[in-house]
Amino acid sequence: MSCCLSCLAASTCGLCGSVAAGISRKSARLAYCGLFGLSLIVSWILREVGAPLLKKIPWISSSQTHTKEWYQIEAVLRVSLGNFLFFVTFALIMIGVKDQNDRRDSWHHGGWIAKMVVWLLLVILMFFLPDIVITIYGVLSKFGAGLFLLVQVLILLDFTHSWNDAWVEKDEQKWYIALLVVSIVCYLAAFTISGIMFIWFNPSGEDCGLNIFFIVMTMVLAFSFAVIALHPQVNGSLLPASVISVYSAYVLYTALSSEPRGYACNGLHHSKAVSVSTLLLGMATTVLSVLYSALRAGSSTTFLSPPSSPRAQLKRNLFSMAKSWKKGKKPRKKKQSLLVIPILFST
Repeated sequence: MSCCLSCLAASTCGLCGSVAAGISRKSARLAYCGLFGLSLIVSWILREVGAPLLKKIPWISSSQTHTKEWYQIEAVLRVSLGNFLFFVTFALIMIGVKDQNDRRDSWHHGGWIAKMVVWLLLVILMFFLPDIVITIYGVLSKFGAGLFLLVQVLILLDFTHSWNDAWVEKDEQKWYIALLVVSIVCYLAAFTISGIMFIWFNPSGEDCGLNIFFIVMTMVLAFSFAVIALHPQVNGSLLPASVISVYSAYVLYTALSSEPRGYACNGLHHSKAVSVSTLLLGMATTVLSVLYSALRAGSSTTFLSPPSSPRAQLKRNLFSMAKSWKKGKKPRKKKQSLLVIPILFST
């Protein structure tokens, strides 16, 4: 039996390593995103079934009586800390790497069996740390989560600007109409979500002034940025403002739905169906934003990535200029809007 189990473990490890190596040959970024997705699945599993196991670990349970929710948070934070140490370590190793001629680039693209072993060991070791370390990390991670929301805003802005430019460059009336239709749909969705939140998080007979303030301010600020984007002197676009409005409404919904169970202004009262749907939507948003930022930053010098070698940069610039002149258009710089104020209020 032990021989069979060891063979099965070796085969599984070899299969995972070969799959990761195959993906890495095409794009190491996809392999890292896959590892990140695996960590989310592990966190979810431990959150649902790991509480009884954590209760049996003396340095975690100690002599205090904790709730099931406390153990669930503890499991997720320990997996999160292991991932944080893993990715930060490799990020520090790759500082200053500008092209594949650097020797450290082989560490980035190869050695996936060793990487997976290191990742697994780090996650396991986090369960041997005392509670005080995880408590401190939990407090710091809240600030990191707020920073990640701002990063998601930049990701959305980069995506919507690229989307807007791609349709505008077609220089056909139907694409301008399509941009207008998408923008209107996004605004209708944002104000519809806000109206639903007025019903859910402002029950009749309750004093929910704080909830009303956040909902109203998010709507007002989103509308204000639409007006600013359409101003002739700004030379902006309505599409980024509309997409950010929808995202602001989504962030505000997740914040209000996370209010305490006994809070009278929380009309959802932590329904299990709503909690699961919110969790799934949040995970999907996180995975998509991380995947997009990894692919975009790894192939661009304009978005969350350091400049590459001067020769490679010159080659890209010449290619971009030639492409623009071929179309009979002058190269132009893409403007980035800073529509982050609604997110700050929503957060």
